[in-house]
Amino acid sequence: MSVTLPQQQLLLELLIMSGEIAVPGDAEDTILWRTLQECRAVGWLTAVEVSPGLFRIQITAKGRRAGEDKG
Repeated sequence: MSVTLPQQQLLLELLIMSGEIAVPGDAEDTILWRTLQECRAVGWLTAVEVSPGLFRIQITAKGRRAGEDKG
């Protein structure tokens, strides 16, 4: 299992508590989007555009395990 970085751990814990979040796509050059892309690349979450410029972020089972592991 991959070791999570602090910002990845924070995002995964938020998603574990909330289930999903909505994120605007117009801020893709932010730390949040960079962290989302890192987590998405290892299969910890999914990002789906639900309307123009708005993405639904959901944690996967693999992400839940990584978030609970306290990497």
